Amino acid sequence: MAEHGDTIEQTVFWRAVDLFKLDVDLVFYDGTTAWFACDEEDVARQEWRGLTFEPLRKRGHSKEGRDHDPQVVIALAVTRDGVPVRSWIFSGNTPDVTTVQTIKNDLRAMRLGRVLFVGDAGLYARANLNELSKGAGRYILATPIGRVKEIRDEVLSHPGRYADITPTLRAKEVVLGEGERRRRYILCLNEDEADKQRWHRAEILKILEAELASLNADHPKAACRLLASKRFGPYLSQDDHGRPYLDQGKIRRAEQLDGKFVLTTNDDTLSVADIALGYKGMWIIESCFRKMKTTGLEVRPMFHWMPHRITAHVKLCVLALMIQRAAEIAAGLPWPQLASNLERLKAIRYTSEGRTIVQATSIGTELAEIFKKLGISAPKTILAVG
Repeated sequence: MAEHGDTIEQTVFWRAVDLFKLDVDLVFYDGTTAWFACDEEDVARQEWRGLTFEPLRKRGHSKEGRDHDPQVVIALAVTRDGVPVRSWIFSGNTPDVTTVQTIKNDLRAMRLGRVLFVGDAGLYARANLNELSKGAGRYILATPIGRVKEIRDEVLSHPGRYADITPTLRAKEVVLGEGERRRRYILCLNEDEADKQRWHRAEILKILEAELASLNADHPKAACRLLASKRFGPYLSQDDHGRPYLDQGKIRRAEQLDGKFVLTTNDDTLSVADIALGYKGMWIIESCFRKMKTTGLEVRPMFHWMPHRITAHVKLCVLALMIQRAAEIAAGLPWPQLASNLERLKAIRYTSEGRTIVQATSIGTELAEIFKKLGISAPKTILAVG
């Protein structure tokens, strides 16, 4: 798998495309992290069967909240049906924004056709936008609202009415600049998410007010802890004496962002609704990562230390994910329900008077229908007699 994993993935993918008549015009890309049950990072390249592997186990920003553990970055491209197109393994300290050129080149080599690349805000950078645009490439990317001045100062305050996309999602188009400097943004508002963020912030402010009330001049460490906190710090400022206080201006600015996210695209043929709904499809890749971590595929924690074994482990997990998705698509059922039904089928061994009989448990109507959809013959009642 370490030597030929990429080729195997691509072969299986194209077989799935033919089998299920999948659309490959929309490719979602994202990355996650998987941690290791060890304390040491990799420090040197490893040679194996004539292949050179870069150090993979590195500490970096963990998406699982385990910054103290060495990790590896796993990147995945999937279709709108959640079928993996390809996977990549990067060192644990690799920023998302530095992976785009590699991903784009590898997907281009697969000759997928005219593909729309959909990615999260972690990929947003001017160099990445230029790279994605090469060769008539099309993209939809989320943008980091707080980090980009143009978006923060111009897009969010741009006049115009929102159009209803779904009962809970509204969006409007904002175009800035002209000619080569023209940039197309879509400002989206998710009402459900806005309600959640308002409730969450109200709970945080209640706790913060109690924390501030308990402070006095003899608690400099506690004050510093609040100011440095990712949870409380965004709502605090310091007075002339260095004491923290609730900054109402920061609270109002946070309220203005409730439920909002901004997308950018270079494809003028897409409507506002197409862009907003296309990005909302990113849930499919989040679902893929969740399956790899919680449905028995056990992509992490990892106990391997050789890079070729780490690579093989990830590639095997991705192939297992392909099998899961193939079964889900064919049966029209989610994997937990499929697994629950299949677990009811067992082989029971009876021993009497020196004779042994192995008998399959009976299958119900639901399990029989699953076998039919998957093209699997139901097992015989008597499996063996000895």
